[in-house]
Amino acid sequence: MDATKGNIYSILNGNKQFLIPVYQRYYSWDIEQCRRLWSDIVDMQKKNKQGHFVGSIVNIAEQAMPTGVQKYMIIDGQQRMTTLTLLLIALRDYAINHPEDTSINSRRIDNMLLKNEYESGDERYKLLLTENDRDVLIRLVEQKPIADNTVSRLLTNYKFFVEQIEKNELMPADIYESIGKLQIVNITLDRTVDDAQAIFESLNSTGKELSESDLIRNYILMGLENDEQCYVYEHLWRPMELMFEYEKQASVMDRFFRDYLTMKLTRIPKIDKVYEEFKLYHVNCEFSSVRELCEDLLTYAKYYTDMVFVRSSNSIIKTLYADVNDLRMEVAFPFLLKVHNDCTKGMITENNLIEILKMCISYVFRRSICDISTNSLNKTFATLRNEIKPDDYINSIKAFFILRDDYKQFPDDDKFEAAFVSRDIYNMRSRNYILSHLENYNNKAPIVIENYTIEHIMPQNTNPNDEWKKELGPNWKEVQKTYLHTIGNLTLTAYNSEMSDKPFMEKMDMVGGFKESALRLNAYLVKLTEWNEKHIKERAKLLSDKAKEVWNYPYLSEAELAPYRVEEKPAQKYSLDTYDINVFTKTLFEVLDKRIINLSSDVKREYKKLYIAYKLDTNFVDVVVQKQRLRISVNMKFSEIRDPKRICKDITGLGRWGNGDVELFMEHTSDVDNVMEIIEQSYRAQAE
Repeated sequence: MDATKGNIYSILNGNKQFLIPVYQRYYSWDIEQCRRLWSDIVDMQKKNKQGHFVGSIVNIAEQAMPTGVQKYMIIDGQQRMTTLTLLLIALRDYAINHPEDTSINSRRIDNMLLKNEYESGDERYKLLLTENDRDVLIRLVEQKPIADNTVSRLLTNYKFFVEQIEKNELMPADIYESIGKLQIVNITLDRTVDDAQAIFESLNSTGKELSESDLIRNYILMGLENDEQCYVYEHLWRPMELMFEYEKQASVMDRFFRDYLTMKLTRIPKIDKVYEEFKLYHVNCEFSSVRELCEDLLTYAKYYTDMVFVRSSNSIIKTLYADVNDLRMEVAFPFLLKVHNDCTKGMITENNLIEILKMCISYVFRRSICDISTNSLNKTFATLRNEIKPDDYINSIKAFFILRDDYKQFPDDDKFEAAFVSRDIYNMRSRNYILSHLENYNNKAPIVIENYTIEHIMPQNTNPNDEWKKELGPNWKEVQKTYLHTIGNLTLTAYNSEMSDKPFMEKMDMVGGFKESALRLNAYLVKLTEWNEKHIKERAKLLSDKAKEVWNYPYLSEAELAPYRVEEKPAQKYSLDTYDINVFTKTLFEVLDKRIINLSSDVKREYKKLYIAYKLDTNFVDVVVQKQRLRISVNMKFSEIRDPKRICKDITGLGRWGNGDVELFMEHTSDVDNVMEIIEQSYRAQAE
């Protein structure tokens, strides 16, 4: 390894070329990073500072040739090097466009810092980016036109620097001088000695942190021989990346890798450990080569991006993808990846796929209407593939949903209807989704919801006019409070401002009023001459009946369900009185029990023979009642617990009643806050 301190001028000067290998991420700096660099340049010059360290550039020198260009493969630092190049292009262009300003030599910048003057082809350029960015940078260097519809951070950041230079906050000559004061450590590795991958992983860049997908990309491609690297990149990796929309690529690809691993492992990797989990998966996966693994990634990326970006040649599936996005059902993606692949393999038909998509949408939607906590959904979908019986594919999924009577429940029609008619729909994030689906279900002329606004039939005004008070009756305040934002009182109109707080019959007969409306949501209204509690409830019932059709409940006959019913042996019933408990320990338990149960409606308490268990998917804490205290067993590894007060004990490998490697005690009611700090860590670990 050879490290030298210098600046961008000394690094670029000479017959050199810096290449970005295919495994590197694209140029990703935003305006924010450019603004910070520009601020450093201005601040340094105005305060007459002698220098400012901006980071390092790490590269591997290619084999030196007797003549021609010496090439360096950059493994870290391309972001700052590319950004400085954009600034130099902007400065050169300023000099060309302002020939009267002789303080800047455009030819010097062009031929020493941007191009190798006497070379041709790709070797003409000091910096050669990856395929996605290469053409834009070359066009900027060569001052060639760029299409108006081009989306590129290179172009955005170049324009930013052009604007800053034009402001004349610093004279161009001062900018050029200040760029030279930016200190850079140039590190050149010896490929025969230095472990490039290890160095790459350990680098702490001052710019934009590498995403999990960036790290995976480097890990996959960096270790391949050149020919295989080119093949995998060009035929597999690059086509996969192109499926992800440019502006959202990094964030969506990070989610894809996490969901891909969840689907494969049936457990959810921690969000900041996806790269580490991927490396472990690669070592132990079913694929014999990186090429096979990347072929699999490409296959699943197609399913994933179709769902995320709503792409399908099947109009029904495309509509369902839009629903999935409207409901923010990312938690279902690991399971849906599996289902899509099974459809491709012929295990199920496209109609089966549609049925499963609808089932998952109904499951998530009904739970949201019934206000059931979403904490457990990610784990439900992560493990749902384990419930699939290949020879009874659809029924096995239906049976799983139908037979859930715990926190994973699929609310049946009675529970759904009771919640749907009384829920505050107006203040739900999904209100437009709900109303548009009620209107458009089986409608051959569907409306575009964005062309309408939501209308409260009974007005929101807390002091409505006398006509409304009379119509609603003597208990009008209670009627308004109870039903104002419920589905029975909500509709759609293009005349919301005109309707305002007008009496019901004025809303009916006015231009664009209910009587003229062609909306199905208003079909019930046109038959009425008044609006009151009775009609609100009647309309709510009609709409809930339609909602049960739109978001239907899975059905299986008793004969079809029978194979999935588990015969449970009569279990001995335990209660608090089962244990050797006294007044003091009962008080301790009641204080702690209330705090644990209040963590979430999803928390279930079970009295076991020897201890009390609290669980989500599985036990996160167990409590043993002792004579003068409670012994608490937390289901986490001791090394993962944050215990600043040192109240926990490591019981790894020791025999104890309960689950987990962490033990602590509650001896006084005043201990409850400290104890709950530990218990909540285990709860959150399961709820994530």
